[in-house]
Amino acid sequence: MTAPLTCFKAYDVRGRMPDQLNEAIAYRIGRAYADYVKPRRVAVGQDMRLSSPALAQALMDGLMAQGVDCYDIGLCGTEEVYFATFHEKLDGGIMVTASHNPPDYNGLKFVREDARPLSGDSGLPEIQALAEADRFVAAATPGTTRPLAVRAAYVEHLLRFIDRAALKPLRLVVNAGNGCAGPVFDALAAHLPFEVIRLNHEPDGRFPNGVPNPILPENQAVTARAVREHQADLGIAWDGDFDRCFLFDGAGGFIEGYYIVGLLGRAFAEKNPGARIVYDPRMVWNTVEMVEAAGGVPVLSKAGHAFIKARMRKEDAVYGGEMSAHHYFRDFAYCDSGMVPWLLVAEMLCKTGRSLADLVGERMARYPASGEINRTLQHPAEVLAGVERHYAAQARAVDRTDGLGLDFGDWRFNVRPSNTEPVVRLNVESRGDAALMQGKTAEVLELMARLDEGASV
Repeated sequence: MTAPLTCFKAYDVRGRMPDQLNEAIAYRIGRAYADYVKPRRVAVGQDMRLSSPALAQALMDGLMAQGVDCYDIGLCGTEEVYFATFHEKLDGGIMVTASHNPPDYNGLKFVREDARPLSGDSGLPEIQALAEADRFVAAATPGTTRPLAVRAAYVEHLLRFIDRAALKPLRLVVNAGNGCAGPVFDALAAHLPFEVIRLNHEPDGRFPNGVPNPILPENQAVTARAVREHQADLGIAWDGDFDRCFLFDGAGGFIEGYYIVGLLGRAFAEKNPGARIVYDPRMVWNTVEMVEAAGGVPVLSKAGHAFIKARMRKEDAVYGGEMSAHHYFRDFAYCDSGMVPWLLVAEMLCKTGRSLADLVGERMARYPASGEINRTLQHPAEVLAGVERHYAAQARAVDRTDGLGLDFGDWRFNVRPSNTEPVVRLNVESRGDAALMQGKTAEVLELMARLDEGASV
């Protein structure tokens, strides 16, 4: 038995190189994945990080030692590994990426057949235990590695989500953050009538323009400024492995993922009457109202890709969305894509002749929202219990699908511990009263700080 591996997280493997994750650990994880999943053929992709090629090779060496044939996609986004797995009918897929983490981090994301996720609730603990035990019996016949080119088929699949004949020559600003999105965007753009201004477009694992994490306000300014400067119709920014995309309106305004979920949920419900649309419990009112008004059925699920994907499969939902800018599609094997959402929104702008600000502005005024606020707390469990004691008697409804959700009629909030970081996440929304939402956000945050301080005494 070797030392415990600290790189295993709730949904994937993520760690600082080389102390938490390195080539020797990746090799053992490859062998452990092979012993647990028992695949014959596995797709392997990698992001632009400087450590990714060596890590991917060590991973494939581990897989091959156990008799697995590896299909090497090379530099790609996470969703291309998903696509390769379901399109080529492989037995699994592994992406080497740390997404939006700092340059000295790396990680692994896993799926099995049909791009079904492996996570902390379904497979990761078992793989971790096998990797830590490090008691492998090599296969009598080692596996092989061969290159796999799926980009053309993947792009063709993405284009099926939209009506290309309805598209008009919009002007787009796109910011790949020196992550993996640039080459895929270019492959798509060759089929589209858009004028494009490209920012930080070349994959570069040194991150010369900062870590690709557009959820951070300080990282949004460059995209917003370029949208205004070029009078663009739409701004798009991605994280490192582009499984999330973030949108900006024509004035450079950053659009919270919550309102994009409502927009896409309504669109899918209109195209598929009676369709089930899955959403997460952090902010809900806008999504529920838009989906129901379009004849769809909103279905609540715990946040997190493994939970959303499982619920979508169970409900045969056509679309699922999280306010964190993860969007899931039945026609993409229930997986999340950072390319499909902006294609659908661009199509909406072309078909309706309306701006993105026009499409979401009324909704933002109708349901003002705080956005997700993270707080590092010393005693998160005690704080959550104290928040519930303070507010529960006033609440009209209590929801424990994910953390604590309390509904007071004219405002509501959800507070939940992170599955991946030592923080508590707060989301607050109101019905048409931005001042109420802002006041209640400050009130809950102040209570959380007071409770945490009290628990520390």
